[in-house]
Amino acid sequence: MSAADPIRVVIADDQQLVRTGFKLILSAEADLQVIAEAGDGLEAVDVVGREHPDVVLMDIRMPELDGIEATRRILASGSRTRVLMLTTFDLNEYVYEALRAGASGFLLKDTPAEQLAEGVRVVARGEALLAPTVTRRLLDEFARGPAEAASAPALPPAFDELTSREVEVFRLLARGRSNAEIAAELIVSETTVKTHVARVLMKLGLRDRVQAVVLAYETGFVARGGLSSA
Repeated sequence: MSAADPIRVVIADDQQLVRTGFKLILSAEADLQVIAEAGDGLEAVDVVGREHPDVVLMDIRMPELDGIEATRRILASGSRTRVLMLTTFDLNEYVYEALRAGASGFLLKDTPAEQLAEGVRVVARGEALLAPTVTRRLLDEFARGPAEAASAPALPPAFDELTSREVEVFRLLARGRSNAEIAAELIVSETTVKTHVARVLMKLGLRDRVQAVVLAYETGFVARGGLSSA
């Protein structure tokens, strides 16, 4: 996708009125193009496989196949499509499972129109998007989880390839820090932080910042329950 190309979007939701509303919002933006719709998870997987959109707006609760499993299947196929989850349910189990499935973002359906459009742009750029209230609660969910080292997955071998500064950046990413906050803490420019973040994600084979958070907490790289001192 070049800078001049519109961002191609698929809307997957089992409610026709919701799809129509989202389409009206996104179609009003010159840089966004809704290319297809899907009424359930199975159809979403099929449409994404056929159309190869840049972003799919995915409802979590749908018939036939829910949005979380649809996301797993889409990403397991090797698709480069980014998934932005939308739901009326601000519940931890949905947030956690959606992000573990590989979603790049999570917003509530009552998100203002301008934030919805910007959310599509954010995930299309390869960044992660979480509603502010969701970010903290996701980290809290990890913090409450069991810290059984024996059952925790290991960090990938590529972790050893990170420089000491990249390890610092990874740790701060895992604590939900923004680029600006990381720059302030490490006393470097935001441009430098962006470069470090990109290298960390590339070396560890991670799609985005959300996956960095999941990896860091599931492997115990960042201690569970240690958020208050972060």
